[in-house]
Amino acid sequence: MTSPRASRNLALLVAGTYFMENLDGTIVTTAAPAIGNSLGVSPAAVGVTITAYLLTLAVLVPISGWITRRFGARRVFVLAIVVFTLGSILCALSADLLQLTAFRVLQAAGGAMMVPVGRLVVLGVTERKDVLRAIALLTWPALAAPVIAPLAGGIIVTVASWHWIFLINVPLGAVAIVAALRLMPRTEREVSERLDWLGFVLIGLGLGLLVGAGSALADGHAVADGTAGGMFVPVAAVAGATLTGLAARHLLRTRHPLLDLRALRIPSLRVANAGGSVFRLTISAMPFLLPLLFQESFGLTPVLSGTLVLFLFVGNLAIKPATTGLIRRFGFRSVIVAATGGAALSMFVTATLGGDTPLGLIVALMVISGVVRSVGFTAYNSIAFADVPDGAMTEVNTLTSTLQQLAAGLGVAVGALALRFGDVLQSASASASAPDAAPAFSAYSFAFVLLGILTLIATVEALRAPATIGAGIRPPRPPRPPRPSRPRP
Repeated sequence: MTSPRASRNLALLVAGTYFMENLDGTIVTTAAPAIGNSLGVSPAAVGVTITAYLLTLAVLVPISGWITRRFGARRVFVLAIVVFTLGSILCALSADLLQLTAFRVLQAAGGAMMVPVGRLVVLGVTERKDVLRAIALLTWPALAAPVIAPLAGGIIVTVASWHWIFLINVPLGAVAIVAALRLMPRTEREVSERLDWLGFVLIGLGLGLLVGAGSALADGHAVADGTAGGMFVPVAAVAGATLTGLAARHLLRTRHPLLDLRALRIPSLRVANAGGSVFRLTISAMPFLLPLLFQESFGLTPVLSGTLVLFLFVGNLAIKPATTGLIRRFGFRSVIVAATGGAALSMFVTATLGGDTPLGLIVALMVISGVVRSVGFTAYNSIAFADVPDGAMTEVNTLTSTLQQLAAGLGVAVGALALRFGDVLQSASASASAPDAAPAFSAYSFAFVLLGILTLIATVEALRAPATIGAGIRPPRPPRPPRPSRPRP
């Protein structure tokens, strides 16, 4: 184990790379019109670069554990930053959409190795009693990046050009490389078993098709017109689910699986990756739906809309110093129940908002939503490793990273699907009522209510968990100072 200060610095380094990867996965959406105009294609066509990025992450994250054991964590982590930075430069130099898509794949290949490997090293050098603090540092990029991306992308495209969305990664990547060479401990390469090729192919194709179908649905490419393009989403979804099911069956039967699903028998790990995946999925949909609500339904400007969403990040930062204390005081189960229940409640309240709602109330709701999502993410990410034996940390880290990536990749798709169902129901309601009557509900209200109901699934699962879950890393409460004795008369 290294010193607490060295462990914290290493966690901050990995958090920085995590932020780069997450920001890059979402910021391109804002710049799509500018990129399309520059490359001579429609903004919708630029969506293929976003899909390619997410697909590459979904396919390559599962293999990160095997590569780490085979070549060593320090070497893989530094090389991953180099590949990500080089891919960013090439993206900025792209002359057409084909080049941009290819270089986005290269960029994502670096990102797929960067975060899981970095987190594995942090967990390896951190004592059990300090895991909560380390995970808290690693969690904020997943919360901050999707919230900051719309506003940051708009500002960059307005004051500079779309190329700087990628070029800004160059100095950050250079600093990260130097810091990694100084901070990352040298680790011995493990004698790794042969790669589970069948598992890799089944998982890669299955998750790739699921994420691809979800991305197409979220980007509006799914149309029910009977054409080949319109049939992609249902065919890809069915094929992806089938292949993923076959992959799960294979992984449970093979001796050295690419992903060890048997580890989910650990109660704390199962809670983190079952209810935790539902929580991540619904929370990931919020930064997608909120700007649409504020702009399309309320008529706000893009800048004001992005500023309101940014208050989610204010809530994230405000509660972050108190998260460890909350878990120490109340325990993982109580904190997860409160966080997931609070997140669901915030979604139900969001469904009641209207164009005449005072901005101050919206800001307060965004801050509260940011608080509960931050607490929930930290609790779930921490409890995943509470009861994992040291020898199984690599396998569990890879499994957790894969499921987190899948949940985040499908979150926007679930939000888009909920909104489309709401559109259908709103149209049906309007047709059944008087021509001049206002619709009984809006599509956005339906979407937020549905997300809230899904989030309650995580609450129910947490309520069923043992009260002592996560006790292995829950910090002990500090002892109370003794009361001063009063002198007897």
